[in-house]
Amino acid sequence: MKKLILFALLIGSAVVLAVSCSSNKTNAAVVERDSTWTNLVQPEWSRNAVIYEVNWRQFSEEGNIQGVMKQLARLKELGVDILWLMPVNPISEVDRKGELGSYYAVKDYKALNPELGNLDDFKEFVKVAHGLGMKVIIDWVPNHSGRDNAWVTEHPDWYARDENGEMFGPYDWTDVYKFDYSVPEMRKGMIDAMKFWITDLNIDGFRCDVAGEVPTDFWEDARVELDGLKKGGVFMLAEASKPELQKNAFNMGYNWPMKDVFNAIAQTQGQNTRVPADGSEERDYGFANAHTIDSLLIEQFNEYPKDTYMMNMITNHDLNSWEGTEFERLGDLNKTFAVLSYTLPGMPLIYTGQETGMNRAFEFFQKDTPPQWEPRNEYFTFYQKLNHLKHTQKALDAGIEGSNVIRYPTASPWIFAFERTKDDSDVFVIVNLSSEPQTVEYVKHVPQIDNDEWIDLFTSEIAKYPTELAPGEYHIMIRQN
Repeated sequence: MKKLILFALLIGSAVVLAVSCSSNKTNAAVVERDSTWTNLVQPEWSRNAVIYEVNWRQFSEEGNIQGVMKQLARLKELGVDILWLMPVNPISEVDRKGELGSYYAVKDYKALNPELGNLDDFKEFVKVAHGLGMKVIIDWVPNHSGRDNAWVTEHPDWYARDENGEMFGPYDWTDVYKFDYSVPEMRKGMIDAMKFWITDLNIDGFRCDVAGEVPTDFWEDARVELDGLKKGGVFMLAEASKPELQKNAFNMGYNWPMKDVFNAIAQTQGQNTRVPADGSEERDYGFANAHTIDSLLIEQFNEYPKDTYMMNMITNHDLNSWEGTEFERLGDLNKTFAVLSYTLPGMPLIYTGQETGMNRAFEFFQKDTPPQWEPRNEYFTFYQKLNHLKHTQKALDAGIEGSNVIRYPTASPWIFAFERTKDDSDVFVIVNLSSEPQTVEYVKHVPQIDNDEWIDLFTSEIAKYPTELAPGEYHIMIRQN
C-alpha cells in the first residue's frame, strides 16, 4: 500500500509539492490505518461527487419544494450528486429579522417550514431525487434555536445564560438563543430531532451550521447514533475548518482558508470590486499568490486526518449575501478559481444560480427574484464540463482514492501548474492567477504533455502546454488512453 507522503523541495522561491493520497485498495474500510487517519469510512459514491446548495426560497417563483423538484432533471443533467437544502424547519416569529426571517432561527426541529410545503411533499422530493441518483442532506442548526422554539419554555435549562442570567444570541444574532451543551438532556433532544429526519423523511445526512461552536464530543456521540439508522451511514458536512471534527464525526469540512486565499489573490490583483452596503471598507485579505496555495495545502495535509474531505467553493449563501458575489470578490478570475475548486483535493460546491453566472446577491430575509434557468448559457456548459471531469477522472477523487498533487513551479509566482495522475487517469492544470499576461517558464521540472495524447477539456482539441497565458487564462488537459 502506498502511504501518504508529503515533500516540499525548494527551488528558488517556488515549491514543488506532492501530496500522495492514493491507495492500491479501493475499499477504504480495509485500508490499514493509524492514529492520524479519520475513523470514518467515506462512502464510495462521495469520492467523485459534486454538492449543490439549494437556497429553496429563492430557487423558484414558487419558493417551495415543488419549485425545486421541477428543476431536478436539469440539476441531474448539470452533474449534481448531493443536494444540500438550506434549513427546512419553520422559522421563528419572535424578534424575526426582515419579512420572512432567517432560515437559521428554528422554531421547531421536527417540523417542515410551511413555505416549503408539507411532509408528504418533502418525502416525494427525496424519493424523486433518490430515483435520479442524488443524495439529499439538510442544513441543521444545532448551536441555537429561534426565540419562540417550544424548548425555550419547555426546557429553559437547555439554554446558555449570560452574566445577567438571561438567554442570549451570539454575535449580532438577535433572533436566536444559544444552547447549553453541558446539559445531557439537551444533547439527547437534539439527537432525537436529527433522527426524525433520517427515519421519517429518509434524508442522507446533514450540513451542520457553525459546527465548530458545538462541542466535538457531542458530534462524535451523534454520529454513532445517526449511522445506526441508515445503511452505509450518513454523510456529514461541518460548517467549520476544524480538523478535530473530521476525526470521528464529519466526512467533510468547509475549506474557508482556501476561499480566503482565493479572495486574497484576487484582491492582490485588483480584482475585488465590492463596496460594502453599509459604507465600511472591504476586508483586507492580505497579499497572496500561487505560493500561498502551496503553503495552505501543506498546512492542511499536516493538520487534517487522512482520508477526510474539504469542500472547495467560490461562493455559497453566506458569501453571496454578506461578502459579495464571486464576480465582486474574484472579478475576471472567478472561472479561474472555479477550475481550482474542482481540481485541487476535495469536493466542489455549486451554489444556487452559480451555474447561470448570476451576478447579484440574494435577499436573505425576504423573497427575491429567482435565477433565470433558461436559456442555458456558457456557465451551465462550463460547470457541466467540470462536473463530468470530476465524475470521470479517478485522479480527482476525494480522499485516499484520489491522486497526488504534483506542482510544476514557474518563474512567475502567479502561475499555478500541477498534475494529478492515478492509474489511467491523468489531469494537468495550469492557470494564470494574475491580471497581467504571464510567460510560462518552468523551473527545473517541465511537464511532459507536449504530444497528441492530451486533450483540452474546454476546447476538445489536442492540447499543447502554453508558453504564454493571458490574464486569468486556464487550461485543464486530460491524457487520452
